[in-house]
Amino acid sequence: MVIDFHTHVFSPRLKESRERYVAKDPGLAVLYSSPNARIATADELIESMDRAGIDVSVILNVAWTSHELCIETNDYIMESIARYPERLVGFCMVTLQSIEAAVAEIERCVRGGVRGIGEMRLDPEAFDPEVISPIIEVIREHDLILLTHASEPVGHQYAGKGKITPDLLNTLITAYPDITHVLAHWGGGLPFYALMPEVKEAMKNVYFDSAASPFLYVPEVYKRVSELVGADKILFGTDYPLLPQSRLLKEIDSLDLPAETREQILSGNACRLLGIAGD
Repeated sequence: MVIDFHTHVFSPRLKESRERYVAKDPGLAVLYSSPNARIATADELIESMDRAGIDVSVILNVAWTSHELCIETNDYIMESIARYPERLVGFCMVTLQSIEAAVAEIERCVRGGVRGIGEMRLDPEAFDPEVISPIIEVIREHDLILLTHASEPVGHQYAGKGKITPDLLNTLITAYPDITHVLAHWGGGLPFYALMPEVKEAMKNVYFDSAASPFLYVPEVYKRVSELVGADKILFGTDYPLLPQSRLLKEIDSLDLPAETREQILSGNACRLLGIAGD
């Protein structure tokens, strides 16, 4: 079994009217204003999964600034997981402009079958763990997963990189150590701080996905992170449609990983988090 823990899909209407949506929301514009930025529907994702041999994908929303567009795109995610219940797992998105509205939207999406929140983008200038505490309470109540975007504090710039760096993420996971965190894009390098005992202690309920890895790290990152935090903390994620799902599978195939490590990364860890029966 192979589970892709990090993909994005949008409705055919949004794909066809990209310019209109980009003009309405700066959060979307950061990622998709360029016509070269790929947008995929749920049906296109399923076709990609079939070609690549991927059994299940987690479909994530993006960091809208508009609450109304969160609702619209959450609706599409819930429709998609209802159409493909054996193939897709949905996460919803909320804005933090109104915590009360965000909590209500999460509750609505839980009723629609979502399993988590993401891909959340925290505002480095305004982030306050106490402000999001009502959202954390809903996560606890429904045993949801919080998947957060992460940024490397060094290296090249790219669209959507942001400033959600390991220091901010460490504040988040330390403030809320009891919920399940998935930090995207190798957590912006947070695993490399696991040599600090207090940081490793904070990682008890933290996982790292490999989304967009070929754009960020050499393939050896899988081995190094396995050594630092354990292969049981790594989730295979592609960031489709930014990258073809097959590309990251080929990268893993090139590494000669131990069979147990490979199984954990490709499906075992995700099965455990999502309550999916493995092969």
